[in-house]
Amino acid sequence: MLLDFEKPIVELDEKIADMKSLAQQSGVDVTEAIKTLEEKLQKLKKETYSNLTRWQRVQLSRHQDRPYTLDYIYELTDDFIELHGDRNVADDKAMVGGFGSVGNQTIMFVGQQKGRNTKQRQERNFGMANPEGYRKALRLFKLAEKFNKPIVTLIDTPGAYPGLEAESRGQAEAIARNLKEMSVLKVPVICIIIGEGASGGAIGIGVGDKVFMLENTWYSVISPESCSSILWRSWDYKEQAAEALRLTAEDMTGFGLVDGIIKEPLGGAHTNMKWQSDEIKKTILKNIKELSALTVEQRIENRINKFCNMGVVKS
Repeated sequence: MLLDFEKPIVELDEKIADMKSLAQQSGVDVTEAIKTLEEKLQKLKKETYSNLTRWQRVQLSRHQDRPYTLDYIYELTDDFIELHGDRNVADDKAMVGGFGSVGNQTIMFVGQQKGRNTKQRQERNFGMANPEGYRKALRLFKLAEKFNKPIVTLIDTPGAYPGLEAESRGQAEAIARNLKEMSVLKVPVICIIIGEGASGGAIGIGVGDKVFMLENTWYSVISPESCSSILWRSWDYKEQAAEALRLTAEDMTGFGLVDGIIKEPLGGAHTNMKWQSDEIKKTILKNIKELSALTVEQRIENRINKFCNMGVVKS
């Protein structure tokens, strides 16, 4: 998938490839010309990705090649065991989770999972969990607490599923219960937004001691398209809506709503997944070590205060 703002980069990259191919076929030495173009390409990439608008970052967060939750989990661990079902209704495939080891540390991973093709997207419901998905997540949180293992949630969803059947099975109650229970979990909880972080669908697994965002992700109560459709009765103003919502990692850090930004490789996480996974791994292990040094009471008090202080107006 080629995004509009990436076209000049791709065109220059193709020009370099054509020049290399021509040089190989003709035997003409164009090393200096290629070197000049490659330097120009690198400069263009830096300028482009360093000055992205909020809407462009939203676009990058949805890139079809961007790594999803299971991609990261399998890259981070060699022994991941996926656990299924909420022990009540069903196994929601939009929500995945299980134990896996990162270094010498066993971690409970939980996150939303999107699909790569049409069949997978339908099976995963586009990463939009039903109530049983959030109840499944809570079951896994409690299991991690039972065995005293830290929790890492990987957030990537356009929102909780808004269907009638989800509401009839208690979507709001399931998310609300997760907020309550996550706030008092006795083990360290780290939340990382790896793509889209929309509304209650994100916060339903987003209450943690530390919350991080990858550089090209977004976190908001509503998507730019939905905001545009409400305010302007049209999706045509999604770019203006993105600017007004101030939903990027940089914005969220400035507001004090997240604890930090995890850098991405130039061009986005999909351009170098191994490098990106290594950055996530460093963040996870560093923060688990720091959080483990605190008592259970300190962690819970800090976590509750962290979220209670959000949105408080001081006169």
